[in-house]
Parts: sequence; C-alpha cells; structure tokens
Amino acid sequence: MNINKVTSLIFFGLTIIFIAVSMTNQSFFDWVFERHHNQWSWYIRPVFLIPFCFFAYKHNWAGISITIFCLFTSMFWFSKPEMSTASVNMFLEFEKNWLSSDWDFNKVMFSFTVPLSFFALGLAFWKHSLSLGLVVIVLIALGKMAWSVGYAGDSGKSIIVPAIVGLSACLGFIYLGFKILKSDKTAKKQSKNSNDF
Repeated sequence: MNINKVTSLIFFGLTIIFIAVSMTNQSFFDWVFERHHNQWSWYIRPVFLIPFCFFAYKHNWAGISITIFCLFTSMFWFSKPEMSTASVNMFLEFEKNWLSSDWDFNKVMFSFTVPLSFFALGLAFWKHSLSLGLVVIVLIALGKMAWSVGYAGDSGKSIIVPAIVGLSACLGFIYLGFKILKSDKTAKKQSKNSNDF
C-alpha cells in the first residue's frame, strides 16, 4: 500500500472520529459550536471545495481526504467571538438542536445528501467534467441555503451572504484552475507528439 492510500485512509478515519466524537460528547459538541459562532468559519468552509475539486481532477485520494477533514474541522479553527448577532445565535442553536435530536428514517436519509453531494462533485472532476462539476457546486450551495431558510426561518438567512461569497469564489477559481490544467495538459500532449517525430 503506497503513501497516498495510507494517508487517505488515515484522514478519512480522522474525519469519522471527529464526527463520532462530536455527536457523542456533549462538551466537545458545545465547544465546537461556540467557536463556530465565529463567522470566519462560515466563509472558509465553502473554499475547501476548490482543493477538493483539484485533487479529484488529479485522482489524488490523499488530497481529497485531507481536504474533507479540514472542511469539517474548520468549524473550530477560529476563536470564540466576543459577540455574535442574534440571527447567528438562533441559527446555530437550531443546527445544534437538529443534530442532537432523534434521528428518524427521514432524517437519516436526508443526511446522506452530504456524502452523495461530495461523491457527485468528486466524480465530475475525476472525469474532468467542468460543466457538471460547476452545476453540482451550485446545487450544493442552493440546497444548503434552501434547507437553512426552510427549516430555520429568518435566522437561516444568516448563511446566505457567506454561501454566495463562497459559491462565487469556488466558481471563479475552479473555472480558472480547470482551464489552466486543461491548457497545460494540451501543451504537454502537443510537446510529446512533436518529440515523437
């Protein structure tokens, strides 16, 4: 087993451990959400889709798993803010209650949209399909906003600006990066063909 596969398994495992501890340890769960009140964590999370797409394009499992781990743990990277708005407090309280309440069949099925979204996004760029990848990113952002507003009401609107900023950054950088990678690939192919003569 090579280092890439070992690294990917380690970070996928760490991500699962983080989720499991968050859902079973109330003190840790509360600590994570206290720091998640810092909206820098809201703005940075969508940006991780950029390296995720890059590593999927490169078929790099280690990069994919590290990026997913960073995306989840970025909830607590920033210090607890001294103050936060009422809408932020209400929305995060809603998220905490939603995550800690009973998990019925519908809720479990709904939660599978997260890994399915990542799978669809990764597959699109694994197959080097820019158009499909950008469509999936837009659907992820719209889905998150619709869920937040639909379930949390007015407080859910607090994620709209970070989501739109993150979506715009992702679309712009991924489009530009894809074109650069594509042109480099074409240039190398042309160079190889010219050297064959």
